[in-house]
Amino acid sequence: MPASTLILASTSRYRRELLIRLRLPFDVVSPEVDETAHPGEPPSALAERLALAKARAVADRYPNAVVIGSDQVADHGGLAIGKPGTHERAVEQLRAMRGHSIVFHTAVAVVHATRGFVAQARVPVTVRFRPLTDAEIEHYLRAEEPYDCAGSAKAETLGIALLDAIESDDPTALVGLPLIRTCALLREAGIDPLAAPS
Repeated sequence: MPASTLILASTSRYRRELLIRLRLPFDVVSPEVDETAHPGEPPSALAERLALAKARAVADRYPNAVVIGSDQVADHGGLAIGKPGTHERAVEQLRAMRGHSIVFHTAVAVVHATRGFVAQARVPVTVRFRPLTDAEIEHYLRAEEPYDCAGSAKAETLGIALLDAIESDDPTALVGLPLIRTCALLREAGIDPLAAPS
């Protein structure tokens, strides 16, 4: 059973690494949520629904903890782009996105079941991909193997070379957890990363 009053409902190492930046003690619990999109569900709505579903799934098991759930869905002209899983799918994704602007919808939800607290937010990040050659795509994928990342790109490392521009209010949102918005939601839930320990 988690010892912390804060739980990250995610198995993503990227989200875990981001949350560590806030220097708050937390535990990690897998939310075990079906991430299948509903028919006709827009990417933005899918990200919001899954973030809340993940937080609620873990909060149901640990009702006295403050639980953070998050999800990210890439949006290419209204079509959801998920994690590629394979090299072949990643090649397809990057070929489809080259020369285009893609919106990465990163949603976060904070739930404290005992208090009945539920709050969530979504941070869109617009990413403009360069008109990549097949050789550049292949080189990048062999070097980085970003098969567990929505849209097949890790902008925090070599993936930045795939891009022309990034537009966002929160630079951490593209990595998978919008920390500015997360801090705001945590403060609402009674956890302030800047509060001195008592």
